[in-house]
Amino acid sequence: MELNFDKLDGLVPAVIQDYKTGKVLMVGFMNKEAYSKTLETGKVWYFSRTRQKLWMKGETSGNVQIVKKILVDCDEDTLLIEVEQKGNAACHEGYNSCFFRNADGEIVDEKVFDPKDVYK
Repeated sequence: MELNFDKLDGLVPAVIQDYKTGKVLMVGFMNKEAYSKTLETGKVWYFSRTRQKLWMKGETSGNVQIVKKILVDCDEDTLLIEVEQKGNAACHEGYNSCFFRNADGEIVDEKVFDPKDVYK
């Protein structure tokens, strides 16, 4: 299957979900190279839009995402990736999920680690 990388200037969104709980951990973007490396290595790779570079989740923090299943949406332009989250933290702010605030800005989850200790 060929993914459609044309709609978002060479990128596709990737929704990352915990394979055991179904909890959405984060949303990232992949270009063709990140998708290929994800398939090759079994670890999730992304393309950073702000840094304009390829990166593997956990390369700095150790919180690697191990691929369990990859699903493609009906338009072939978005991925749902079920992962085993190593280190129990997908969020660079120290939470299990990047979705740790409600719409009022209230924090509704517990921190797993202090980012100051991990990202020096």
